[in-house]
Amino acid sequence: MSNWCGSRLAALSFNFAISPAFIFHFLAVVTISFSLGGTSRLQSTANASWSVSIVLPPRLVAGRPATLAVFGADGKLVSGVTVEVSKDQRVVTDTTGRAVFTAPIAGDVVIAKASGKAAAALVDPDGPGSGSQTISVTPVISLKDSFSICGGGFRGEADANRVKINEERALILAASPQCLIVLPGPKVTPGLAFISVQTGEARWTAATRVVSLEFEPPQPPLVPEKKSKLVVRADGTEQPLRIMAENQTPGVLEFARGDPQKLRTSGGANNFAAIEVQAIRSGDFSFHARLLPTLDAAIAERYLRAALPLAPRELQQPLRKLADRLARHPHDAEKVQGELAQIISATIAGDLRTLLESANAAL
Repeated sequence: MSNWCGSRLAALSFNFAISPAFIFHFLAVVTISFSLGGTSRLQSTANASWSVSIVLPPRLVAGRPATLAVFGADGKLVSGVTVEVSKDQRVVTDTTGRAVFTAPIAGDVVIAKASGKAAAALVDPDGPGSGSQTISVTPVISLKDSFSICGGGFRGEADANRVKINEERALILAASPQCLIVLPGPKVTPGLAFISVQTGEARWTAATRVVSLEFEPPQPPLVPEKKSKLVVRADGTEQPLRIMAENQTPGVLEFARGDPQKLRTSGGANNFAAIEVQAIRSGDFSFHARLLPTLDAAIAERYLRAALPLAPRELQQPLRKLADRLARHPHDAEKVQGELAQIISATIAGDLRTLLESANAAL
C-alpha cells in the first residue's frame, strides 16, 4: 500500500487571511483551529504512538481472516503497534499501519486493545450467509472520513480487495469477509459517486453521495465572554445531514448547548448548521465535526446483549430492557441512547464500557 494517506494529511491544510488551520483526522472528519489572541498552532505529532485509534471492520466472520488498522494522535497510520485481539492472539501493525488477524470461532464480539485504547466488532458465524450478491453503503459519505461497505464476499486481507470511487482508487483500512472500511482518495470530489468493489473475479457496485464539510470563521469575531456562531456547510448534497460537533478546547471555547453537540443541517442549496459558542478566555481553540452514521438499532441491540455477561448484576436488567426495547421498537433509538449515555457515564473503562460505547455509536 502506498503512503498517500500521510501525504494527504498535509494536502488538507489550508491558510486563510485570519490564519485558521484545518487538520485532517481519521475519526474527527476535519478540525478547524483558530487563534483568539494568540498564534494558531497545529496539533503536535510528537507522541503519535502513545495515543492510538484502532479501526476494525464492523462485522467479522468467525474463524476467517480480517484486517485492522491503527492510527496515531497525528491522524497517520502507525507501524509497530502491538494489538491484542484476544487472550491468545496478538498482532503487530506492519509498515502500512495495518495487521491481519483471525476472528475467533467462539464469542459474539471481538475487543481489540492497544496502548490503553480499545475497539469492538461483532462476529458473525461462518457459513453460506457470510457472503452476498449485493453490497450496502450509507447514502452519504464524507470526503474526509472513512466509511463502511458491507455485504459481498470480500477477502479478510485488505489488499486482496480493490475499491474505487468514481474510478479513483480508495484506501482500504480494515477488512473482513463481511465489511470493508474505506477512506476516499485525494481526487474524489463532492456529489454523486459510484463505488465499485472487486475481489478476484467478483465485482460489486453501489451509488452514494460524497459530502464535504466546510467551516466558516466565527461571526461575529470571538471576544472573551461574548457569544458568537460557528457555521459548517455541507457541499455535495441538498438533503439534511446529522452531524456531531465536538469542542477540543473546552477551557478556551464553550458550546452554548453542550458538548458534544448533535446538529442537523438545514438542507437545500445552502446546506448548513450553526453552533452557538462563547469564548471563555484568549487562546487557541479547535473544533471538529463529523457525519453521524445511519441509525442501526439491530447492531446496538447485539452489542447490548454481548455486554450482559460482563455487567454487574444490578445493571443486567436495565441493559436487557434496553436491548428488548430496541428489538421491539427500533424507532425508540434516540430515547434508548439517552438512557444508555447515563449508564456509560457511570461505567469505568474496560470491556463493558467498550461494548456499551459501541452500542451507543450505532444509535
